[in-house]
Amino acid sequence: MNPIVIIPARMASTRLPGKPMADIAGAPMIVHVARRAAEAELGPVAVATDSAEIAEAAEAAGFMAVMTRADHPSGSDRVYEAVSILDPHGKHDAIVNLQGDLPVIDPADIRAVSRALETSGADIATLAARIVEDHERDSPNVVKAVVSDLGGEAMRALYFTRATTPWGEGPLWHHIGIYAWSRDALSRFV
Repeated sequence: MNPIVIIPARMASTRLPGKPMADIAGAPMIVHVARRAAEAELGPVAVATDSAEIAEAAEAAGFMAVMTRADHPSGSDRVYEAVSILDPHGKHDAIVNLQGDLPVIDPADIRAVSRALETSGADIATLAARIVEDHERDSPNVVKAVVSDLGGEAMRALYFTRATTPWGEGPLWHHIGIYAWSRDALSRFV
């Protein structure tokens, strides 16, 4: 597998406009996310954006940036456009889509989602963490993953929601904003 990490970012966030440029310890959030991606040592890291300000910040920190259209319906669509520009011949067969609002993501988690794609036989992999804080169960700011257990650490995602999820026995899961796609699956999705 030959992965590339693409971080989609836009200034027009509905919940926090300008979020990628939020200052955290002297650097924009998007730069912190790109640094975590680089620390994972999976492959090239690029920021995909429709904002010159975000692109300039990424490039000033030593990262690739690619300008994309502003009208994408999802981050995954933006990632696909960026991969098509950066790698038109398909050298990278796995694409890690790392959301631009995860400045403290552990690089080991970035490697884990890539490893899950490589070893599971699935076309897409993502991560979820057990919900341990009661307020997260009902918060619309927390994306919940409803899953079926496949044994070990593997689960099959049934759906994702910001609403309160139905639950009974077993843990509830908080979706982590990272996906690893096979290139073919991302192409089919968009």
